[in-house]
Amino acid sequence: MRGNHFGKMFSLTTFGESHGAALGVVIDGMPGNLPVNLDDLRALLKRRAPGQSQFTTSRVEADEPEILSGVFEGKTLGTPIAVIVRNTNQKSSDYDSFKDSHRPGHADRTTQDKYGIRDHRGSGRASGRETVSRVIAGYFAGLLLPQTEFFAYTHSIGAIENGPATSSERSILGFTNTAASKEAEAFLLDCKSNGESSGGIVALKITGVPKNLGEPAFEKLKAELARAMMSLPGSMGFEVGSGFSVTSMKGSDLSKDSRHFGGMEGGITNGDDIFLKVAFKAPSTVGDKAKSGRHDPCLLPRVIVVVECMARIVLADHYLRQKAYS
Repeated sequence: MRGNHFGKMFSLTTFGESHGAALGVVIDGMPGNLPVNLDDLRALLKRRAPGQSQFTTSRVEADEPEILSGVFEGKTLGTPIAVIVRNTNQKSSDYDSFKDSHRPGHADRTTQDKYGIRDHRGSGRASGRETVSRVIAGYFAGLLLPQTEFFAYTHSIGAIENGPATSSERSILGFTNTAASKEAEAFLLDCKSNGESSGGIVALKITGVPKNLGEPAFEKLKAELARAMMSLPGSMGFEVGSGFSVTSMKGSDLSKDSRHFGGMEGGITNGDDIFLKVAFKAPSTVGDKAKSGRHDPCLLPRVIVVVECMARIVLADHYLRQKAYS
């Protein structure tokens, strides 16, 4: 199986399965002498961790990072950084009924067809748990961009949209509008009790973006961001700037405000804020299987931090590329 590697100057390789001994990541290209704060890394991992509310899977994992290499006396060495998170709360028996069946919307059938073998326990490498490795890499990527802020939030869950922000903090479901969050909480609890699930949209605003990031023609920053976001489990759509709505705008209106372009022109950052959205499908495990197992009724509460981290990884990679030119 290939396809476990991402990035050029700042690159990562993830490994491990949902119900294996551990998941991990090897990060290459990280400059030396940058301070590493384990508490900050733990806090980022906690935002993605399961078992923290009634709106996520009941699987409980501490997700304690173990740094195996690349860090010494609290600073990066400039050598490859290897970090693992051990699985401690697998309940593989929940997946016994899936051993000889294929769930729609998962990678069960396609993995079996392609490789002739699969790990049916939690979908193996196709599990959302693989994203723990991306969050670790996102933490280290963020050390290269201390002046850049990544703030992702829930744009919508089902038909419930966020609306104007009434809080500077995200709710348990990632909303910044309190009323919308309460409505979505009731909606998801109803979904969960009925073995149902829901999709939604994550929005991301990046401020303090360095200029000149991006490599035309095939590695425009928007293309790299799209690739990163569409590699996430359950992602179904990507939009940057004003996205699909620009198709109904006249060119004279479009050119009046550079924000429509999402902080990039010709695939290169112009110093404006980057704004993008990622659409996620409803989890495919529903009905009695969802009630008997440990499944998320909606991906959004835990995927918000992963969207932020994938954006950090892309910008860190292109930041190092740009430094190589100067």
